[in-house]
Amino acid sequence: MDTIWAPDLSDYAGAKYQKVVAALREGISSGALAVGVKLPPVRELAWQLSITPGTVARAYTILTEEGVLEAAVGRGTFVAAAKTPILDDVWSRETKVLLGDTEGDISLFSPRMPDMGQIEALRAACREMADMDPLKFLNYPTRDAYRPVRQVVLDWLSDLHLGQLRESDIVLTHGGQSSICVVMQAILSGPRPVLFVEELSYAGFRRAAELMRAEVVAVEMDEHGMRADALERMARNHIGQAICLTPEVQNPTGGFMPLERRKELIRVCERHDLQIIEDDCYRMGSARAQAFRALAPDRSWHVSSISKSLTPALRIGWALAPQGRSSDLRRAAEYGYFGVAQPVAELTRILLGDPGVKQLADRIRARMGEYVRAAVNVLGRYDLSWDAEVPFLWLNLPSGWRAAAFCRAAEREGVQIRSADEFCLRDGRAPHAVRFAVNGHISLDRFEEAMQRLRRLLDNPPEQISV
Repeated sequence: MDTIWAPDLSDYAGAKYQKVVAALREGISSGALAVGVKLPPVRELAWQLSITPGTVARAYTILTEEGVLEAAVGRGTFVAAAKTPILDDVWSRETKVLLGDTEGDISLFSPRMPDMGQIEALRAACREMADMDPLKFLNYPTRDAYRPVRQVVLDWLSDLHLGQLRESDIVLTHGGQSSICVVMQAILSGPRPVLFVEELSYAGFRRAAELMRAEVVAVEMDEHGMRADALERMARNHIGQAICLTPEVQNPTGGFMPLERRKELIRVCERHDLQIIEDDCYRMGSARAQAFRALAPDRSWHVSSISKSLTPALRIGWALAPQGRSSDLRRAAEYGYFGVAQPVAELTRILLGDPGVKQLADRIRARMGEYVRAAVNVLGRYDLSWDAEVPFLWLNLPSGWRAAAFCRAAEREGVQIRSADEFCLRDGRAPHAVRFAVNGHISLDRFEEAMQRLRRLLDNPPEQISV
């Protein structure tokens, strides 16, 4: 049925299209706009609200992509039965996948490592750990006790360009996300600190910032990542404290930030006294450029883990502070959790101390590359960004598909992927694109089958949605 609906936009904050979005959300949640109600045509509502039709169309499109509204060609725009946006439910859906409650679905949310020998290596490490001095399992972790663990991490990092680095500079954490949180605790100050991220960026940056009660500001990017001129403009308008980047493997697009772009960003950070947080968790192969910590040793923080190179099960990672700030980083970690669990630390020491561990990582990377190439063989005719040493792919959707609608269609086909919306700020404008990761837990044949399902969807887009 049709409805006459004309809210007072002065009751809402933000840009005009954001006010319309907020008003629609409130109307739906309050019951004023019931499921199945047909919304006013774009031009009619624009005239009633004294705004442009493009503003109304943008609001309708945002909520249509989220599944709050649905549009039918030639009929109009309606309140959808499914009112929960895909963004709000993604973590619960991923938790179901991790717990195995998927009814045969194939999860391509996050990379999953194939077993190329690391299971047996961990079993052997557990057996060795069982014969250790039992008192190690009855004491609190201490900085001195973990020196051998930090030393094997230092050896693991020896082929990277990280600048001057000592064992004592390494702070062990509960994985990469924990590293980001610890670094932000060491950096941020004041009641409402500001962080800059790329307009498409790892959602963990935003979630860590929320815990710090920080404001996150998106900065325009191109194929090489954050643009220096855009950061300059944002830094003039916001008193920021840090920027967050994934330069070796941009998450989610898989892009690489060349050395010259890194130097341009450093110059901006020096002018505006910004710290640099570099997340290196997704790199599986050799680094292609110097890390920010080597290029700007007085303001760069480096975080990584073994989750994408060996296994995420140990939940072990590390953070490196700029020169002169190691004590700040250690203090944040020790005040937060004393230290990683002794058994986890010892397993890490044994695993990374194995002379063959880097060859093991090479085998994992090579096998993951086979999955990537299988995906390219099936989907290569489309606008696909990929690298054989990156465990996920980025797909710009063809005309006729929107990201949220494509993810829902893929899920109906038993394939779970991520929408570009999950990598931008809530008020940002995401491209019609998706990210899907390599799942090395399933056979290559089954992975190819998932790619074929995606290919059939891409080959048969729905009719164009008109709002």
